[in-house]
Amino acid sequence: MGRVDLSEDEERDLVVSTIDAWAARTLEAESPLVAVERAEVTDRTASHRWLLRFAGEEKDFITLWLTFHQRTLHFETQFMPAPEANQVEVMTYLLRRNAHLIQMSFAFGPEDAIYLIGRVPAAQVDDDELDRIAGCSMMYVDDHFPTAMTLAFPGIYRRRPRRA
Repeated sequence: MGRVDLSEDEERDLVVSTIDAWAARTLEAESPLVAVERAEVTDRTASHRWLLRFAGEEKDFITLWLTFHQRTLHFETQFMPAPEANQVEVMTYLLRRNAHLIQMSFAFGPEDAIYLIGRVPAAQVDDDELDRIAGCSMMYVDDHFPTAMTLAFPGIYRRRPRRA
C-alpha cells in the first residue's frame, strides 16, 4: 500500500486523536498508567503536550511527557536529579547504557537533571509505537535508576526491595 501524505494539520489531528484514544484505553485497562493530563501549550514551542504518570518499581512514579512539535513527537522522562557525587562515574555509566537503548538516550535537562529523551516522526505514532515508548521508558528507568542513584547519592539512596 502506498504512502499517503497528510497536510500538517491533518497529521497533527491524527496524532492528537491517536494519543488521546491510546491514553484513555490504557488508563482504563489494568496497566501501570495511573494518570493522564493534557497540558495547554502557551509558549508556542509545541502544539500539544501530554503528561502520563506510570507506577514504577524503583521510583514511585515515572512521568512521561509527550510533546507534539511540527511533524515529530518528542518524549522525555526525568530520570534522576543532578548527581551530587561521582559525577564522572554516573555519566560514564549512563553514556555506556545509551548504546543499549532503543530510540531513547540519557541527556542533561534543566538544572542538570538527567532525562531519558527520544523523538519519532509523527507518521509513526500509533498504538504500538506509544506502547513501545511507554514500555521502554518504564523499563529503562527501572533497570538503570538503582545503579545511577547508588553512584550519585552514596549513603543516601537505598534500593527498594522487590515486590512479590
